[in-house]
Amino acid sequence: MQRSKLEQFVKTSASDLGFDLAGIAPAGPFREHEYFPRWIADGRHGEMRYLESRAENQQLKRASLASVAPWARSVIVCAVNYNSRAPYSTACPDPSRAWISRYAWGRADYHDVLLPRLRELEARLKERVSIAGSEAPRTWCYVDTGPLIERVFAEHAGIGWIGKNTCVINQQVGSWLFLGVILTSLPLTPDLPAPDRCGSCTRCLDACPTNAFPAAYQLDASRCISYLTIEKRGDIPEDLRDGIGRHIFGCDICQDVCPWNRKAPVSPLPQFAPRTELVNPSLDRISGMNVEEFREVFRRSPVKRTRHSGLLRNAAVAMGNSGNARFIPALLGLATGDDPVVAGHARWALRKLGAAEPDRKETGTP
Repeated sequence: MQRSKLEQFVKTSASDLGFDLAGIAPAGPFREHEYFPRWIADGRHGEMRYLESRAENQQLKRASLASVAPWARSVIVCAVNYNSRAPYSTACPDPSRAWISRYAWGRADYHDVLLPRLRELEARLKERVSIAGSEAPRTWCYVDTGPLIERVFAEHAGIGWIGKNTCVINQQVGSWLFLGVILTSLPLTPDLPAPDRCGSCTRCLDACPTNAFPAAYQLDASRCISYLTIEKRGDIPEDLRDGIGRHIFGCDICQDVCPWNRKAPVSPLPQFAPRTELVNPSLDRISGMNVEEFREVFRRSPVKRTRHSGLLRNAAVAMGNSGNARFIPALLGLATGDDPVVAGHARWALRKLGAAEPDRKETGTP
C-alpha cells in the first residue's frame, strides 16, 4: 500500500469519527524531551508523582518514547474542540459565584468521549492494513493516561504549536483542545511541525495570578491554579491562596486571554455542551454539598477527580477571596467540620473576611 494513501485514510477516518484535527508525528525523541528531566528534578511537577515514572533503564518514561515503546515508529495525534458559547472566566464579576474550568462543564468525561473514537480509528487502521495483505501493526491508544507528553507529539504532528502557556494552539481552532494519541509500529510519513505563532505576545504570562510561568514556554505546575485545585492534596500553600481567586476546579485564565481564542469555533458535540449550573456555580451551593450530592452532580464529570473534600477546601478559599461577608456562616460551618484540611482553609477564609475564628479545639485541628 502506498504510504500517502494510508496517511490520508487515517486523517479521513479521524474526521469521520468526529475529530476536528488529526496529524502524524515521528516517534521522536524531540528537543522538547530534553527539558523534561530538568523540570522533574526542579520539582516543577509538584506532587504529581506519576510523572516521575521510570522505565527499566531508569530513564523517565515521558522523556523518551523509546524507553517504553521501542517498537513505535509513528504517533497519530487526534484533537477534539470543546469550546462553548459560555463566557470566559475573566467575565465573571459576581463575587458570590465560583469558576469551574471550561473543559469540565459537559455531561460526559472527555476520556469517555475520545477513547472509543480512538479505538475505532485504531481498528479501521488495522483492518485497512490487513486488507492490503500486510501484518496488522502493533498499536496503543491513550487519552492523557499514557507515558508520553501528548502536546509535544501534537506539535510535531502539525496539530498546533506549543504556546508560551504550554498549551497546544491551533491557528484556526484555538487552544480549547482535547488530545488523544495512537502509537503504532507503522512507519507513517509524518506531517510538518506547526510553526510558533505566539510572536511577542505575553498576555498569558502576564495574566497568571499565581506566577506559574517562570519564563515563556515553561510552566511551574506546583504554582498553577489547575494543579492547586485538582491535583494538590492537603493544604494549599498560603502564599498562593489569594491568587486562586474564586477558582474551585481548574483555571482557564491563560487561555481566556489568548488572542488565538477570540474566534475559536464552538464544539458541535452535545457531550461538551455546558451544564448551566456548572458555569459560574453558586458558592453557596458548592460549599453546602454533601458527599452524596457531590457524587450525583459530578458522576460523569472530571470534577470528581478533586474529591468532595477537595472541592470544599477550594470553595472555602474562594469564599475567603470573594470579600463577601455573607459567606461567614457557611465558613463557620466548614471550620467546625470533621475534615481538618477543609477546616483549616475555612479558618483562613474567615480571617480574610475579618471574622472571628471558632475555637480550634472544636475543629480537632492543631
